[in-house]
This record gives sequence, C-alpha cells and structure tokens, in this order.
Amino acid sequence: MSSLRKDALSILSFSLKACDPSCAIKDRIQVKREKLWVDRRTSYDLRSFKRIFILGAGKASARMAYAMEEILREKISSGIIITKKGHGVKLKKVDLVEGGHPLPDKSGIQATKNMLRLLSGTAIDDLVIFLLSGGASALLVSPVSGISLTDKIKLTHQLLRCGADIKEINTIRKHISQVKGGRLAQLAQPSQILTLVLSDVIGDRIEFVGSGPTSPDSTTFSHCLKIITKYKLKDKIPTSVYSYLKEGAEGKILETPKPGDPVFKKVKNVIIGSNKMALREAKKRAEALGYEVFVLPRPVAGDTTRAALGHVDLIRRIKKKGEPISPPACIISGGETTVKVKGKGLGGRNQEFALVAAMGIKDMKKVVLLSAGTDGTDGPTDAAGAICDGETVKRALKEGMDPQRYLDQNDSYHFFQKLGDLIITGPTQTNVMDIHLILIGE
Repeated sequence: MSSLRKDALSILSFSLKACDPSCAIKDRIQVKREKLWVDRRTSYDLRSFKRIFILGAGKASARMAYAMEEILREKISSGIIITKKGHGVKLKKVDLVEGGHPLPDKSGIQATKNMLRLLSGTAIDDLVIFLLSGGASALLVSPVSGISLTDKIKLTHQLLRCGADIKEINTIRKHISQVKGGRLAQLAQPSQILTLVLSDVIGDRIEFVGSGPTSPDSTTFSHCLKIITKYKLKDKIPTSVYSYLKEGAEGKILETPKPGDPVFKKVKNVIIGSNKMALREAKKRAEALGYEVFVLPRPVAGDTTRAALGHVDLIRRIKKKGEPISPPACIISGGETTVKVKGKGLGGRNQEFALVAAMGIKDMKKVVLLSAGTDGTDGPTDAAGAICDGETVKRALKEGMDPQRYLDQNDSYHFFQKLGDLIITGPTQTNVMDIHLILIGE
C-alpha cells in the first residue's frame, strides 16, 4: 500500500473518531447542582420534573443514549431508542430496538408504537429528551391510516433510486407519517421536550434531519406533489400514497405543524454535531502528516458524477498550476450527493463517486482519492465507500473489468470489491454525511 493510501485511511480514521456522538453529547450536556445544562447557556431544573424519558431514533442514537445514561444515571425513568441493525450498544435504563434501514420494517413499526404509547402517558411535569440522528426517517415508522408498511417500503425504494436529495425525500416522508414533521412534538404534549440532534443534512436544517419529528415543518403537501412530478414518480409509487398527498394538497387533510405553532412552545432543538466535526479533525490529521490542506468551503451536493468530476478538475489544477495549494496537498470536502439508479448493480454514492474519479485520474502519478460515509454504510452495502488512485483503471483492465460498464450498471461495489479497494469500517454508530479526501504527493 502506498504512503498516500495509508495517510488517506489514517485521516479517515481520525475524522470518524471525532464524530463519536457520545463525545458530542458529553461536550455539550452537563449536570451541575441538579440542573441539566445545554451548552452552558440553557438549563433545566431536574428537581422540577417528576419523570425523565430518553427517546430517540437514528444510526447514532444508541451511542447518544449511552452518553445520556452516563450523565443522568438513576434520574432516567425509562425510554426507547430505535437504531439500525448492527448499530446498537448495551443500555441500562433505556430499551434498545434495532430496525430496518434504509427500508423500514416491522421492528421499526412496533418500536414506534411502543414509543407513542409511552408518550401518551406523559404529563406536564415530565421531561422528554429525544436523541435524533440520520436514519431516523426509516427507523421511526408510523404511516398514516390507509398507507401500509408495504406501501412505505415501495415509496422509499423509488425515492432512493430516482435521484432526489434527502430534503426532497424527507418532505414526502413527513407528510405520510404520524410522527415526522413535528407530529411527535404534538403527541408528546404537554411534557417538555429537549431534542439533541446529530445532523446529517446539508445546511444542518433540523426539520430535515430524520424528517424532523420535533421540528416545525416548512414544507407542504403541494411541495410533495411537485417532487413527484419532478422525478416522474406518479405511476411508480403506491396509489394510496399519491391519493393521500393529493387530498392533502387540496386541503382535505390537516397539514404538518408549521413554524409559530404553539405546539413547539415547550420544545427545544439543539444541534450537537455535524459534518464540520469530521472535516475539522481530518484537517488536523492531514496537517500533522505534513500536507498543505484546503477544505472546500461549500458542502458537496447534487449529482454524484458531476461532483466527482469537479474534484478531478481540482486535482488537475493542483498538479498543473499549484492552485489553490501545492503538493504535498490534501483536499477535504464533505456533504452528500445523489445517484439516479439506472442499472441493476450494487453500490452507493461514495463508491460511485470513487469510480467516476478513478476514471478521471487514470494514469496520474501520486494521486489518491477516498470517498466514504461516516456511518460506515454506503447505500445498501457493507462498505463505507472506496479508495482509488491513478493505477486503479489500469489494474481493473488487467483483470478484464471495464470501468464504464460497471458505472453504467451502478455496480461500483463489485468493481472495487474485486480490486480490494472497498473501505469496510463496520457500523461506526455515528452519521454526519460523507467525507471525500484527495492526497497529492510531490
């Protein structure tokens, strides 16, 4: 393995450690003299609450709950956490359920029912601490009447394939759910709610993280129909879903609670971590390894191919002109791209990003590119992403593999698997979008 590859993997490892949600909780939440402090600015007098419940959903929610148990200990009455299968940790006071992701399942349905049953018994002198991270949209599952779990799965499958971004996907998810889009806050009345959020969305807009169960919703049923039209989904999604959204747009169904709704008067949503944590630690590690570092100022979003080619153009500029920095150089970016799935292969946005880049940097010397999801899962695979260099395409051709054919089939997983270039981290129990690393040697 080249030193550039080793360095790229080292930078990724350090950045993932910095994203530990347990550490993020402990950095922001403290208990002093019977008061729960958030960022040393907002406090909750724990003596004023009869009961404290810990609820949550998302890939990082188990680690978040672990930290809250260490902070609050015996003060916790009970709770329920729903995380992705394989992402759980041992909890003492809080029940842990592992559900399906990215497609919801019966475990998620039942756990959500249990959570709603618990909320129905909360009172004015109770404190509900909700731990929210990416993945909650699939794990916190309670479709409106008339829409079945099968319908929800079919809808999710189409949304994930069409090229829609997470905000568009979650706009629709909010409007067919009894818990998303602020509706969990409605159900938790009249208790006090503190939601701690580990963001996995560009711009850190809380209403789109996990479809914003305790956040005001700025989107509408009309927005949902526009998204369906944009991606030509009307004939691909279940009739029950389209009919429900259409009735909502016609004003026949009550909208999700909006900004200014009194239901949020006793709700506080706080972001405790985001993609910036990963990028910040990556920069520190790269500098320690002797690289000049440039962090892209804007999150990477939109079409995966376009984003990858943009990174290839940046590599060319650095190698030819030494702009914006000179080798040994490290370019760091973060965000979340989208893939319109046309083939029948296996992969994810990070693996596809790396495959497109591999073709773009063909035969370039001393260049390595890595793209990975901080949650350890890229698409419906066991890989976090992939790593490539100027020799990747040449090695593939020697093995009789045509990179373009793999790309056309959206089969980046099997391409990199055969080359031994998949990045396998296992569940990281965090989730703050993706990280892309480019290393250019002298």
